[in-house]
Amino acid sequence: MAQTVQAIRGMNDLLPENTSVWQKIEKVIRSTLTSYGYQEVRMPIVEKTNLFCRAIGEVTDVVEKEMYSFEDRSKEHLSLRPEGTAGCVRACIEHNMIYNQEQRLWYMGPMFRHERPQKGRYRQFHQTGVEVFGLTGPDIDAEIIALTKSDDNDTVIIDGRNIEKYEPSSRTYTYKENEFDDDTVEITVPATVTVIYNGVPLTINDTAFTNES
Repeated sequence: MAQTVQAIRGMNDLLPENTSVWQKIEKVIRSTLTSYGYQEVRMPIVEKTNLFCRAIGEVTDVVEKEMYSFEDRSKEHLSLRPEGTAGCVRACIEHNMIYNQEQRLWYMGPMFRHERPQKGRYRQFHQTGVEVFGLTGPDIDAEIIALTKSDDNDTVIIDGRNIEKYEPSSRTYTYKENEFDDDTVEITVPATVTVIYNGVPLTINDTAFTNES
């Protein structure tokens, strides 16, 4: 009997019972970023490997251990994107979008890293990012903070990749602000806010968990 083909470990299907939640998240993201004047940019999920080596660093874990890289039929070294910034900057330079110009851009889509799958940390994960060009000073930092705190948002979207610990009973979670930083931050989410984790709303009845490094 032929063996059933299954999804790759760490890459999950989004079934109908969860897609409505994802659509709600995406709608909030689009409306919020558009209201702040950000424009969507869509980049390929495959880029030349040396783009990420130059942007992230050749001696980082992401480049040395976690990227999905391969050689195509033209002997060109390619990689599935592990993050969005490098591709966004490449697109802006290639299409002459940032010379003496101001740009507020955002992107959304799947990213890929070959790391050990665990709760909240997958080999295919979804990320939204914003990139700003041609603006300097603290004003743009304040703007980015403000758009994440929009009064229209009744949803908190937790990036499971950086979560260290979640405690549903107190609605607190501890996370790393930066995957390259050892410092952690603890946040308590108000009861009036819906917490979306891995595409599913969390409730007080959910089991607490801790991510292992």
